Amino acid sequence: MKNQKEILQKLGIEQLNPMQIETHAAIHANNEVVLKAPTGTGKTIAFLIPVIESLDRNIDEIQTLILVPSRELAIQIESVAREMGTGYKINAVYGGRAGSKDKIDLKHRPAILIGTPGRISDHMRRELFSTESIRTLVLDEFDKSLEIGFETDMKTIMDELTEVRKKILTSATQKVRIPTFIGLQNPVHIDYTSEGIPKLSIKTVVAPNSNKLNTLLNTLCYLGNQPGIIFCNLKETIYQVNEFLENKNIDHGCFHGDMEQKDRERALIKFRNGTHYIILATDLAARGLDIPELKYIIHFEVPNRSHEFVHRNGRTARMNEDGTAYILKTESEELPDYIKDFEFQDIKRAPYPMPSPWATLFISGGRKDKISKGDIAGLFMKQGKLQKDDVGIIELKQDCAFVAVKENKVNKLLSIVDNARLKKKKVRVSVI
Repeated sequence: MKNQKEILQKLGIEQLNPMQIETHAAIHANNEVVLKAPTGTGKTIAFLIPVIESLDRNIDEIQTLILVPSRELAIQIESVAREMGTGYKINAVYGGRAGSKDKIDLKHRPAILIGTPGRISDHMRRELFSTESIRTLVLDEFDKSLEIGFETDMKTIMDELTEVRKKILTSATQKVRIPTFIGLQNPVHIDYTSEGIPKLSIKTVVAPNSNKLNTLLNTLCYLGNQPGIIFCNLKETIYQVNEFLENKNIDHGCFHGDMEQKDRERALIKFRNGTHYIILATDLAARGLDIPELKYIIHFEVPNRSHEFVHRNGRTARMNEDGTAYILKTESEELPDYIKDFEFQDIKRAPYPMPSPWATLFISGGRKDKISKGDIAGLFMKQGKLQKDDVGIIELKQDCAFVAVKENKVNKLLSIVDNARLKKKKVRVSVI
């Protein structure tokens, strides 16, 4: 297996941060570790590296199980683990994914299995894999899994994992209850939840009437072309805000539980690569997502519970960077008691944000076709005649890829590269 330095080079990281260094040492030295750190501080890398270092190449069964509350987090961890290039088989299973795909992946056992509690417990009931060699259990964002109703599934899973020797729990929340059924005896606690909190500013924008949509538009114009999330409590509100922004020609994406998994994933891809500066989301996007550093988030609706307010705000002011959470309220609206230390923000008139210069292209080939990011860049720049600055972020998946390309170059590029060969595969290229 590659050493830690080689793994970090693969990930484009110079060195581990203090939290990751402390966690790495604690996991190697202890059988029970509880890690609390804000979203965006690198918890995934903190536990993945020591977990991978403890794997045994001579064992052909699953050795580590990672339970997560959402499909997106499962996909994100799987992607990070594969980017490390360790040579171990790593798979993720989750609701919304075809069960037939799971069976194919599990036929040849991965060393690390990542999954949501519902899907994992279902596969255990069907005896699709053995638990005898699972020595390490990771409960990532364990409090979120409990909160959204996975407790019964998690109990079922814990009862089956009789050979587990090491338990690693992570959370972005400081005060969380660890259920007795998890069976911790004497865990080592690592708490970085107070890091970086003073860098978050909370500002309130007052709407002159009960319709906050025009105030939202003015706020977006004031903030300009910066990436940010607009949080709503209900999917119905997202539909309303979505229609309003579409009518105002404000580019944006949406992210909520009623969307198909493919559409949710593509919304995040377009947000990450800059095709969309704004994403409309429910609290599903409050944590556990692989999205870039944000300078701001907007609470179009204030959440009902204080911890969701904290998690939403955790999408900004991350990794020691400043960030601002804007609360939109009407003049008569009372804010909950848990919101303190805010200031009022006057929104100055500003022009409409410029549309993004990027578009996102879909390519019908990926890792399983032996295609690399370099192959894609080569196709677009050599055959497609693009300059280096015309090609943005490339995201490579198992069976496809997504590429940000300057929008004014797309039509000409497609006429050249659609149906071109990448390695030995003829690929379709289209705009999403």
